[in-house]
Amino acid sequence: MTLDIQEILEFLPHRYPFLLIDRIVEFERTKRLVAIKNVTINEPFFQGHFPGYPIMPGVLVVEAMAQAGGIIMLYEIADRNEKLVVFTGIERAKFRRPVTPGDQIRMEVEVLSMRPRAGRILGRAFVEGKLACEATLTCAVVTRERETRAHGGHEAAPGSAE
Repeated sequence: MTLDIQEILEFLPHRYPFLLIDRIVEFERTKRLVAIKNVTINEPFFQGHFPGYPIMPGVLVVEAMAQAGGIIMLYEIADRNEKLVVFTGIERAKFRRPVTPGDQIRMEVEVLSMRPRAGRILGRAFVEGKLACEATLTCAVVTRERETRAHGGHEAAPGSAE
C-alpha cells in the first residue's frame, strides 16, 4: 500500500513546517513502512543550521522517522482524529552522515512492538542507499485535548479579550 501527501495529512496532525513526510511508498500494516522526505533548501531550519553549510538537524531526521511510525500506529486506531501519538523515548540514536539540501531521505521503520496505547519502532534513514541515521523510538497514544484546554484549563468567553 502507498499513501500520497493528502492521505498522510488525514493521519498526522503535523503541518508545515513540521510535517516531515512527503510520501509513503511501502506499507505493511502493523509491521513496517517506508516513507520519503524530499529535502530542499527552502526548509526553514536551513536558515540557521548552518549558514553557508546547511545540514538538516539530526533531531528532525529522528522526528521524520517518528512521524512514519506514528502513521503505523494511527492506521490501526478507529478514532484516530481524537488521538495523538507522542514520543516517549529515543534509544541508540546514531547519526552516520549529514542530510543536506537536495537529498531524498528514505525512512524505513519496523515495528518492534505495538499495543493499543504504546509502540516501539526501529527507524533507519537512508540517503542514496547509505545509512544516515538510526534509532529505536518509543511512543504513546494519548487523547488529543482541545487547544483551549491545553493552555490553561478553561475556555475564554466569546468576545472576551483573553
